[in-house]
Amino acid sequence: MTILVTGGAGFIGSHVVDALIEGGHEVAVVDDLSTGKREHLNPRARFYHLDIRDARHLEEVFATERPEIVNHQAARANVRESMEKPILYAEVNVIGSLNLLELSRKYGVERFIYASTGGAVYGEPEYLPADEAHPINPLDPYGASKHQVEHYLHLYGLNYGLRYTILRYPNVYGPRQDPFGEAGVVAIFTGQMLKGEEPVINGSGEQERDFVYVGDIVEANIKAMEKGDGQIYNLGWGVGTSINEIFARLKEITGYEKEAVHGPPKLGEVFKIYLDASKARHELGWVPQVGLDEGLKRTVEYFRSQG
Repeated sequence: MTILVTGGAGFIGSHVVDALIEGGHEVAVVDDLSTGKREHLNPRARFYHLDIRDARHLEEVFATERPEIVNHQAARANVRESMEKPILYAEVNVIGSLNLLELSRKYGVERFIYASTGGAVYGEPEYLPADEAHPINPLDPYGASKHQVEHYLHLYGLNYGLRYTILRYPNVYGPRQDPFGEAGVVAIFTGQMLKGEEPVINGSGEQERDFVYVGDIVEANIKAMEKGDGQIYNLGWGVGTSINEIFARLKEITGYEKEAVHGPPKLGEVFKIYLDASKARHELGWVPQVGLDEGLKRTVEYFRSQG
């Protein structure tokens, strides 16, 4: 198959591209390299340096590639940045996605796989672990923008017959995650510890997240190519791990010797969220395989190898 992956030079997207190519598929990548990196691009993928807001040039890609599947990973994905730049998040995450949906309709795309967020759409949870039926009350423009596209997918499925699957991601970590941004605490802490710098824990550190290794997220994307028409799936372990615990485990793995430093909590962030993924287990046959200790070790090894 020919598959178009947006954000295919990014952290998760590049791993998805690698797996698709390994599976024998033809892959085209659209990425504006705002957060993605050329060195993460699979050399066997055809690369288009392009912003998904650029509808005219995006259509040229669809006309050339004629993808059967669109795997949409591209997004602005920083909760704190979204509080400061809500219009940017609407432009990229909503309008950019609508460009892709319109072109998918026009060019007869067979399936659309959408990377949504389970960490941000639910807001502060009413119960844990949160399942797909949990009320949607995002606390930030990032979560709101990602959820908006879920509605549009429903409309395109209903009115135009577009087959789609929505994957609500937990906190994904692993090799290639950007240690210089704010979105990936594992990569940030790892990068700082290896350099002897002082990681700052925002707030008490008792915030909890559902940490899943990137390879397991890739596997869900592969399974979604054949199953889950018109469905939304949480991905996660269903267990929360505190930021203090992440700090302690990374401290042990890296040999870091300093104590934790705490700063003020950040606006717009959920305090505790972890996800019930039993629907994905039953319908997609997806179960995460890489435990937290093993995943953290692999991540530290990767960052060590990068110097």
